[in-house]
Amino acid sequence: MAPSILMLPGDGIGPEVMGEVRRVADWFADRRGLEFRIEEDLVGGAAIDAHGVPVTDATVAKAKAVDAVLLGAVGGPKWDDLPFDVKPERGLLRLRKELGLFANLRPAMVFDALVSASSLKPDLVEGLDIMILRELTGGVYFGEPRGITELGNGERRGINTQVYDTHEIVRIGRVGFELAQKRGKKLCSVEKANVMESGVLWREEITKLAKDYPDVELSHMYADNCAMQLVRQPKQFDVIVTDNLFGDLLSDCAAMLTGSLGMLPSASLGEADAAGQRKALYEPVHGSAPDIAGKGIANPLAMILSFAMMLRYSFDEPEEAQLLERAIERVLNKGLRTGDLMSPGMTQISTQEMGQSILVELAAMQ
Repeated sequence: MAPSILMLPGDGIGPEVMGEVRRVADWFADRRGLEFRIEEDLVGGAAIDAHGVPVTDATVAKAKAVDAVLLGAVGGPKWDDLPFDVKPERGLLRLRKELGLFANLRPAMVFDALVSASSLKPDLVEGLDIMILRELTGGVYFGEPRGITELGNGERRGINTQVYDTHEIVRIGRVGFELAQKRGKKLCSVEKANVMESGVLWREEITKLAKDYPDVELSHMYADNCAMQLVRQPKQFDVIVTDNLFGDLLSDCAAMLTGSLGMLPSASLGEADAAGQRKALYEPVHGSAPDIAGKGIANPLAMILSFAMMLRYSFDEPEEAQLLERAIERVLNKGLRTGDLMSPGMTQISTQEMGQSILVELAAMQ
């Protein structure tokens, strides 16, 4: 049976960039025999407008039933004044929770044609291809106790708790080692074991795992040093595995090495079942960009690269993923750019023209 995908275009530019992914998926079905069972539904502000909630129970049930979820973007000023519990972003958070998505994959790859877009010197980022693996469901963002308390003397206290259990570290660690096995066979584990007990436990548990992956070179680094090294010598890294807080910070730092959020995909994965399959949600790193929504100028490449990640990690089609990535590279090498990537001498094209250009290159390569 053909793999199943739930597409959730969402808000802002989400429907526009998702439309280009749909065209790419149709091309793979027509020209490569890689067929998908695709269904679309609402999430975020679009779901609020239609149903009064950022994601319905029925949509969550669909997400649990399919092989992978592809999400565009959620949010926008239209819904800013809603109560916190019903804001568009809560729909995405509920999906992550209900699907048990604990592993967030954030690649930072620099295409040769976009080396000059980075704020770093070209020799530092040329050929860059690293992966930040962030633990997504534990740590200080979820630890208890938390909150703001009155101390009774005019003072208030804000409390958040950094906490990790062994199984949380082990499962994200295994994903890190497995990713490294399929890439450059180097894994850097990042924490603050010098000042945090949770970091000590993290380092101990990751070190224990290393014996199961003798083909992977394991190193350890403090989070503050890692941030410095990412802007000093980023190509020293292959896969970085870290906790929720540090992963949040370091993945954004790595993102800007590439020069544009419009180029960055992501994946969030759950536990492997008995057959080795994981629940998964793929989405671009960029937001809903309501200021350019509906103008046909959004960059669809992060959305399309998220689809490439889906091909690689959910459907075990690395060659098809690589074909799509090469098509994108060929388009960029021809000087075709959406507005966010424009530089002197390049040709500016629309969202749909970018999608069509990728289809042309795919056809030329097969």
